[in-house]
Amino acid sequence: MSGESATTAVHKGQVDLLDFIDWTGVECLNQKTNNSLPNAIKQGYREDDGLHLESDADEQLLLYIPFTQVIKLYSVAFKGPEDEGPKTVKLFSNKEHMGFSNVNDYPPSDTLVLSPENLKGKPVLLKYVKFQNVRSLTIFIEDNQTDSEITKVQKIMLIGSTVETTDMKGLKKIEDH
Repeated sequence: MSGESATTAVHKGQVDLLDFIDWTGVECLNQKTNNSLPNAIKQGYREDDGLHLESDADEQLLLYIPFTQVIKLYSVAFKGPEDEGPKTVKLFSNKEHMGFSNVNDYPPSDTLVLSPENLKGKPVLLKYVKFQNVRSLTIFIEDNQTDSEITKVQKIMLIGSTVETTDMKGLKKIEDH
């Protein structure tokens, strides 16, 4: 593996999973109305540094992202300001209907502690084995870099592949015998 592919964390077969998000089911708790989740996830919006997702009552955000098909999640990338950008991020695979009251009742599939360097949009590798058959992803942003009352996220990118990209030719050969 070359050093370049390790730093970008996007490998052969890995894509931006934006096209596989089921937008009808996406939710975000504790977001400011005028600075909502689409600003950080939707194509075009997330590339505009003037737009961002912002927390409302306190620094925590709880995002629920369902997919239109089963995916494998390889890495995530966050972009945000050095002071108010997310710090502790807990990821839950296939956990529906989570709220702030029960988010700590379940062990996360992975926990990320983001550095200011991570907030420049560099993908962070996940425990890939924990994200093999993902129908939905819950992202709990627990705190931010400076423990201030507001968390801001400019961009969230989910990188992986669809499960349906399995080589079906190989399976058919076995059936033919």
